[in-house]
Amino acid sequence: LSTTFLHVWKWVQAFWRKNGLLTLSMLSVATGCLLGFLLRALELTELEKQYFSFPGELLMRMLKMLILPLITSSLMSGLATMDSKACGKMGVITITYYLWTTFMAVTVGIVLVVSIHPGAAAQKDDYSVGKVVLSSADALLDLIRNMFPSNLIEASFQQYRTVLVPVVKSHGFPKIPGKSLSFIYFAPDDENPEIHRPVFLELTPSPEMTYRTLPGTSNEMNVLGIVIFSATIGTCSIENGAPRGAP
Repeated sequence: LSTTFLHVWKWVQAFWRKNGLLTLSMLSVATGCLLGFLLRALELTELEKQYFSFPGELLMRMLKMLILPLITSSLMSGLATMDSKACGKMGVITITYYLWTTFMAVTVGIVLVVSIHPGAAAQKDDYSVGKVVLSSADALLDLIRNMFPSNLIEASFQQYRTVLVPVVKSHGFPKIPGKSLSFIYFAPDDENPEIHRPVFLELTPSPEMTYRTLPGTSNEMNVLGIVIFSATIGTCSIENGAPRGAP
């Protein structure tokens, strides 16, 4: 019995060393789903929900903290230790994969928009509050600008974003000195249609709304600019003949 228990204990230790992280991750997911279903029936206040989600908030903050050093260090060290030919092939494969996945995403999005019109209610709410929609050209230019950040430290917590400022232009009527433009027409009376009463009418044209683009920022990490910078530094290290580090 002791020998069997010893073999089982060794098997558990070996399994835990190999799959400990995966096991804990699965247990965490199962525990989170179970707590979510059980606590859904309770009417928690907003303050209680905030306190209950505090450990998860700490986890997300730690994960976000690791994004920047992981991206920069892995790209720089990986590209610096690679052969230039292999680096070029990997770049072509990466660009092809990115273009293909983007094409598939755009195709699926167009099919879904034409077929089921997702987010129609949200779009109506946005238009009702007067939300300014950024044009496709400005979004493309912002994407290219974010590829080349002017400040690497700023790119770790901000990215460039074009801001549209509304400008109202009121045409109005032609100005005539000493005179005011108004209209008088005769409308039939409600009680006696044969009698026409004069009605004074003054028309005001609707103002023309135009938008002016101004430089702005959004509080999001410029991952694209950091990736481009790290890949450029790693590639330049290969071209300059820098000594390769041990893996």
